[in-house]
Amino acid sequence: MTDDELIERIRDGDEHSAEELVTRYYAAILRYCRWHCADDARAEDLTQETFLRVFKNLPRYGKRDRFKSWLYTIANHICVDESRKMTWYGLSDELPEECEAFSKLEDRDETERLLQKLSGEQREAVILRFAQQLSFKEIAAVTGCSLRTAQSRVRCALEIMRKGWKG
Repeated sequence: MTDDELIERIRDGDEHSAEELVTRYYAAILRYCRWHCADDARAEDLTQETFLRVFKNLPRYGKRDRFKSWLYTIANHICVDESRKMTWYGLSDELPEECEAFSKLEDRDETERLLQKLSGEQREAVILRFAQQLSFKEIAAVTGCSLRTAQSRVRCALEIMRKGWKG
């Protein structure tokens, strides 16, 4: 069943479809929130807040949007709001294999050091691209920038990380 079919059933009051939608995306959104917050309990809270806002704003969701992009946009706003409240926390120990700079890193401190060299927009683009496997088009939708800007942010971030890598 597609996301849009589930959403239609949820709008018709089907609680099982709501559970299915949460089950489908909960782990991915939790991972995404953990990239923004080292405290597992806080990441769990941010994930739950994301789904609360999804269901609250479901009447505004239009089929012209991809649900996955819309969901990550909500999670992005929640995580950005959270990051404004506290200092930036590092990444979990999960390292994306797709990123050459990441795959060469062996310790968490080195990863965090490199990510802190990036602007907030670049760091967000790298996290969305390599930790969440979003396409550049989806990154653009989540962050509210153009496709070319999303590509440029990732390309520039990887270059900064390669130059800063100690290995």
